[in-house]
Order: sequence, then C-alpha cells, then structure tokens
Amino acid sequence: MKKTCPSSNAPFPESRPAVWDFKRLFHPRTVAVIGVSLERDRHPANVIFNKINLRYSVDVFPVNPRGGDLFGQKVYTGIQAIPHTIDLAIIIVRAQYTLDTLMACIDAGAGGATIISGGFAEVGRLDLQQQLAELARQRGFPFIGPNCLGFYVPGCMDTFFIPSERMIRPEVGKVALVSQSGGVLVDLMTKFAEQGIGLSLGVSIGNKALIREMDLLRYLAEDPDTGIIAFYIEGFAHGEGREFVQAARRYAKPVIVLKAGKTREGIRAVSSHTASMAGDYEVFSAVLAQHGIVEAANELELTSFCEVLSCYQDSIDGRVGIISSSGGHGSLAVDICSRHGLSIPAIDPRQQAEIRADLIPSVQPIASLGNPIDLTGSATDGDFQAAAQHLARSPELDCIILLLLPYSPEITSDLGARLSQVCKHNNKPLVAYVPHVDRYRMLIEGFEFNGVPVSSSIKGAVLMVEALRRSRPC
Repeated sequence: MKKTCPSSNAPFPESRPAVWDFKRLFHPRTVAVIGVSLERDRHPANVIFNKINLRYSVDVFPVNPRGGDLFGQKVYTGIQAIPHTIDLAIIIVRAQYTLDTLMACIDAGAGGATIISGGFAEVGRLDLQQQLAELARQRGFPFIGPNCLGFYVPGCMDTFFIPSERMIRPEVGKVALVSQSGGVLVDLMTKFAEQGIGLSLGVSIGNKALIREMDLLRYLAEDPDTGIIAFYIEGFAHGEGREFVQAARRYAKPVIVLKAGKTREGIRAVSSHTASMAGDYEVFSAVLAQHGIVEAANELELTSFCEVLSCYQDSIDGRVGIISSSGGHGSLAVDICSRHGLSIPAIDPRQQAEIRADLIPSVQPIASLGNPIDLTGSATDGDFQAAAQHLARSPELDCIILLLLPYSPEITSDLGARLSQVCKHNNKPLVAYVPHVDRYRMLIEGFEFNGVPVSSSIKGAVLMVEALRRSRPC
C-alpha cells in the first residue's frame, strides 16, 4: 500500500503507549470545565458546564482564573483548587494557554482531557500542537483533540458545546462513531436517531494530535458495549494507513470507513479543516476492499452499513430474493441491486407453484411470483409469511429484501415481528424497507425488536445487503 500522508507533516509517532487507559476519560465521575466565561452565559464552555451540571450524574466544576460564581456554582481559579481529583478535564481556553492548562491537569492527577480549543495545526500552529502531544506522551496522559467537540457517551457524558435543546441523541446501542469532523459526527448522530440506530460512543478527534484512529480502534475492539466501529477519516500519518487496515482486519468486530479527500478539491478542503493530507485514495480504497473492511461512499451508505452490521455478522454472496406488495417498488429494487453487483436469481416454476398454493384464494391469480415477488396490495400477513418462508428455505438465495407498504389494507402491525421470526428460524438475513413515519412505528418496532434492520428508503435497504456482501476479503 502506498503511504498516506499525515495530519501534520511530522511522521506518525511510534513512541505512544500500546494502549491508553480511557476509563476515567470516557466514564468520569468528576469533571472540570476549564475556560468558563463570567460574562457570556452562552459561551461554549458555559453551555458544556450547564449541560453536564443539569443532565448527568457526575460532579462538575467550573474553572476560570478570576474565580467567582456561575449559575450559582463556585468558580475555581484552577484545577488544583478543586477539592476533588478530576477524572475528565474539558479545556476551552485560548490556544496560547493550553500547554500550561494541560500541565496543570496532569499535575493535579486528572484522568484525561478533551481539548475543544482551536488555533493549532489547522491555522499553522503545528509547533504548539506538537508540544501538547509530546507533554502528554511523556506523562502518559490521554487527551482528545485539539480543535474538536470531544465525545458523547449516551446517558453518561456529553462534551459537545451544542445546547441541549438542539442536540439529537441516538438511543444506546452497539455502534461507535469516530470522526475527525465534529460536524460530520453530529450529522451522523442525527441520522442514527432518525433510523433508530443505537450508539455506544461518539468521538470527535479533530486534529488528533495525540489520540488517533488506531488508539480508539484498539480500545473499541475490546469495549463490551461496542459491536460496530465506524470512522470518518480525512487523513493519516506516514505508514499509519497500512497499520490501521491491518489492525482493523485482525479484530472480530466490523469496521466501516467513510473517507474524505477523494478529489483534488476534497484534498484541499481536508487540509484547511484539520490540517490533514488525504494521500492516495484509490490505493487506500482498494486495500480496504482487499481486507474486507467496508467502505462507505457517503453518509447514507455509512448509516445503512452501520444498521445492518449491527444485526448480522456473517457475509453473504449477494443472491437476493425480493418480496413486495408493489411491482414498481420491486422493479426499482432490482435496478439498484443490479447497479451494486447483487444478483436476483429467478424462482423456478415448481417453487412458484408451491408459493402460489400457500396464498389466499383472492391473491393466488394476481400475484407475480418471479423474483421480485409482487403479492399486490391485497396481500395479507399470511401471504407475506408464506412467501418469506419459501424464500428463507431456498438454497439459491442468501438474503431477503422486504419492501413493505404499511397502507395495504390487509396487513397488520404485527407483520414485522412475524416475518422476522420466519427468517430467524431459517437463519436467513432479512432487510426491510418501511416508510419512517410515526403511524408505522409499531410495525417498524416489530422488526427492530427482533434484530432486523429497517431502512427508510429502497436504496438504503439495498445498501444494507451490499454491506453484508462486502464485509469479507475479496
């Protein structure tokens, strides 16, 4: 693999510890927010302090050299003045003060920090960023950032400077998101919430001066709360891309990568954002595929891939059976499958006759039982179950896509659970499309409670199948 380029022009640091201790960082009991304002209530540090103080069961302490009072809480003049050992320090001070602040945190025995502050390599201050990293490396002190949002652990901690009323929070789940961009992370979390995908951890690493993708990959590979690890990556240090791919392949958990900087213009944008350089994208993409690491082309793919790999771990060949109550939906799905290299094997006449015999009399003469199967808008729950039962037993297929239109009059809100059971008993992956609106929520939950992924679009459902096909070495 051709070497990719760094998020700074310095070589990838080999002197880092093999494994950082993130326990106190990601699951703190005591938190210091350093850099709160005594004049601006909506200052980012104040937003973070207020959010943690009101919504999380930790002890949180505001810090400003002037001391004083904030929202009725004593403001401490420094982290050393706090009468408790601090697990997590959230640093939001001007760039020129970060080195002294970080030293104070280390001397006070803090467990780790996230440096929200900007003004480092992304604006040409690589020297200051390297000083931070070298100090932390020498003292064995983990920090996230700088130039980042920090991290979000559902129900435990949120260091984002986004007001609570504007945060969209996914439910607790299996997927961990690691992103160089805080904005991309927040956007993906919103999409996760919309799709019902649960999150174990979301980390914005920004300039990744110290803690990088490899460090978090190692941690998350052993984290019992995480089943899927997804990355938004802008650039690597020299040699780091190869190490990342080889490590991701060794771990049992699926790894999904969304890479920025694929074009000349994208490389320029990446460089101005977090001082990253994108490297040779074509080579990196080919090596990901070779090692069975799923690459997402965009946010829609990443969201779909995360959802399906949260439910199914085994790869497939990509031979798909499609069941729908609408011929048009089935045709659209076939086109999308074909464009992604998925095959739609024909159902032989004998099997078609067996399926037809199990349908209700009024549907038997009007159903189209090739592949895709069109049961029509007159189909009942029993018709869908019969068709799914036959396809789930077919050795010619290794996955089923169900395109379900909940406004069909003869189906019930229990259909999702019933079809999920059929496929589960036959060990056949099922992926569903159901429009995501509140009135269909019970139907969608029937799938989700039984571990079946549900997409809000036909394309998303096909992308889920594509992820299962791609999640193995070529």
